[in-house]
Amino acid sequence: MGCVGSSQTKGGGTLKKIRKPKPWKNAQPITKTQLMQMRDEFWDTAPHYGGQKGWIFFTFNQQRTIAELSSKLVHFKNENSFYHCEEIWDALRAASEADLTLAQAIVDSAGVIIQSADLTICYDERGAKYELPNYVLSEPINLIRDS
Repeated sequence: MGCVGSSQTKGGGTLKKIRKPKPWKNAQPITKTQLMQMRDEFWDTAPHYGGQKGWIFFTFNQQRTIAELSSKLVHFKNENSFYHCEEIWDALRAASEADLTLAQAIVDSAGVIIQSADLTICYDERGAKYELPNYVLSEPINLIRDS
């Protein structure tokens, strides 16, 4: 079962092919250096844009100790693919920086379900949504080349 807009093969992978994003214009012209800074900031804060990147929040009560919570976290990490979402973010970053053929191979092997062929909206196999802004996928048409 896939997401709206995706089609599945018999093996469960997506048939939707990745394409280059449509040309876009930033509100104000920016330099390549500024674009790279925006991208770095996005990848550093990616969990705020969908999915998760390995954060779990516990509510404390008086009967649980830090050691108990730590052991539960280790168990969860080992038994329930705690790092799954982090791996999806890593795969999406690698795909965003690769050529189309390699990007397709990366998202296919990571089990990413592509809703938007330009990678702006994707899902993992558990249904977590991942949204990528245009500026991590391509350069704006009004990019100022650094000298």
